[in-house]
Amino acid sequence: MASAPQLLPGVSLVTAPGGGLAVRTAEGEFLRVDTARTAPERLIGALTGQPEGTAADPELAALLGAFEDAGYAGTDAAARPGRLTGRTVLLLGDPALTAPLGRLVRAEGGTARPAGTEEIARLPDGTHRPGTTAVVWCLNSPVPEGLWDGADRLPGHRTAWLRCHREGAQVWLEPLADRPGDVTSGHVRLRRLAATPAHRELAAYWAGHRTPDTGPPVTETAAALIAALLTADLLAWAAGAPGPGPLPVRRRLRRLDLRDLAVTAHPVLPVPEVAPLPDRTGR
Repeated sequence: MASAPQLLPGVSLVTAPGGGLAVRTAEGEFLRVDTARTAPERLIGALTGQPEGTAADPELAALLGAFEDAGYAGTDAAARPGRLTGRTVLLLGDPALTAPLGRLVRAEGGTARPAGTEEIARLPDGTHRPGTTAVVWCLNSPVPEGLWDGADRLPGHRTAWLRCHREGAQVWLEPLADRPGDVTSGHVRLRRLAATPAHRELAAYWAGHRTPDTGPPVTETAAALIAALLTADLLAWAAGAPGPGPLPVRRRLRRLDLRDLAVTAHPVLPVPEVAPLPDRTGR
């Protein structure tokens, strides 16, 4: 016999004195529930693993079906697969940043493993199914010029591309890209140069014309926060959702300040291809 649907994680039933029964959704909304002739206690019991005569009561069965149809309950809710099940995440860069990310990916049912630049270069010619593979590259330093140029082509082959790097006391988490026309690391560099009057100095800093970096270091706490933010982006990718917050995950550049762990988000758009200049030589 099929098991009765149970409340999904994040969903609760609330009995308000004098106000009847309500459901608190995973988004935090409260919705009143009209149980008609069914006692609220019977509905609560059925949705929390204490069913009594559910199959013999068509009205209770209809209420359970309504909860399931609305997405507030489901069968075998505790045994649902992880949200990254069937996805492979290839990790490159500093282990202090990629190791906690790998643990979170595996906790969500995904496969996470280190990869090399040669493997990443071969991905466009591979046989992986589109939408199942992501590359995450995390650097504890500024990005050397040209390092990410090859990986910027991955979204054109439907491989997700996510990255972060540190510049002094700030860590930059760039938007996830998983399709043609998304924001690449090259786009982010161009947008950041265009947004500052110190574009020459910023370009020189990226090119390595700077004094040795003196920190602050990426602590375990900061690394855990970075891993959680990147995992949230991967979950949005796997779900095909825009991600939490006012900015969609594919258009959001975030900056984490290592001194106080404050995170700010900034909208960023891809840079259109520049049309070639017309030939004015008459040839």
